[in-house]
Amino acid sequence: MSTSSLTTTAGVRLSVLDLAGVGVGSSVSDALAATTTLAVRAEQLGYHRFWVAEHHGMPAVASAAPAVLLAHLGARTSTIRIGSGGVMLPNHAPMVVAEQFGTLAALYPGRIDLGLGRAPGSDQLTAYALRRRMDPSGPDDFGDQIAELVHFMQADFPADHPFSTIRTTPAIPVPLYILGSSDYGARLAARLGLPYAFAHHFAGAGGNTGAALELYRSQFRPSDVLAEPYPMIGVSALAADTEDEARYQARAGALSMLLLRSGRLQEIPTPEQAAAYPYSAAESDLLRAMGRTEVVGSAEQVADGLDELAERFGVRELIISTRAHGLDAKLRSMDLIAQAYAAVPAAG
Repeated sequence: MSTSSLTTTAGVRLSVLDLAGVGVGSSVSDALAATTTLAVRAEQLGYHRFWVAEHHGMPAVASAAPAVLLAHLGARTSTIRIGSGGVMLPNHAPMVVAEQFGTLAALYPGRIDLGLGRAPGSDQLTAYALRRRMDPSGPDDFGDQIAELVHFMQADFPADHPFSTIRTTPAIPVPLYILGSSDYGARLAARLGLPYAFAHHFAGAGGNTGAALELYRSQFRPSDVLAEPYPMIGVSALAADTEDEARYQARAGALSMLLLRSGRLQEIPTPEQAAAYPYSAAESDLLRAMGRTEVVGSAEQVADGLDELAERFGVRELIISTRAHGLDAKLRSMDLIAQAYAAVPAAG
């Protein structure tokens, strides 16, 4: 088992984000078992952290309850950091999140991360079902929710606060990360002095990534938890034994994203289905646009692509998300990327 974090050539940390993808022909149970296998292998390979993410109402994604899934992953691993990438805080009462992640921190001390997002992780109707309120004209209180969450974790509400007599059990602070796909998250992370992860894998077109990270750096205020900016990006990457095989496998994940964006919710198609799909001209254009933020190819090509992204954006960490139909393609990609950076030998 690795005792040090896997890094790029320039020492940028490599981590994993997995959405517990449900492929055509498999079940939610299969998807959750696959995520567990990936977490165990990520630990063996030396990846720095393994995150899951909150999504709702999507047949292709089984990670609706990150805290529950993380409790299971923590029991199957022993050293790798695990966490959310992220929990969509407006869907929950801050006290509940504090209790859930405090419990995880008590179970797995020093290994729990709490990444926070403000999007619903779903469509608007599902968001209403989760929140029982949808007032787009009202004030955005995400920052206030984070402050309340921190007070619950630290048990330090001011004496005159209505919640000052409430005690969460356990009240254990865990590291916070702000996730974002717009300027809002960058500004908030900078103001709070927290690490910031930009969703380059789905929001990186048109220079958004560089602009958000520059805003984060320029407005960053040192805090008790962070003396200087800690920028991160999510990256869609898939490595295979050959470039052709990688592109064949990646097409399934790309088609899944295309179907999602057009409101056609289903499990992740197989590579064969993706190859046979009758793409319209508009769909082909969308695939090409999505492909410009992906890193797909042989191990060497993907390593070169990851190095280029890390250098271009000046990040401290790359969080790799692999869009593919099945476990085998994800495991092979994870192994090949690690081998490219000479972290471990090939799996037996």
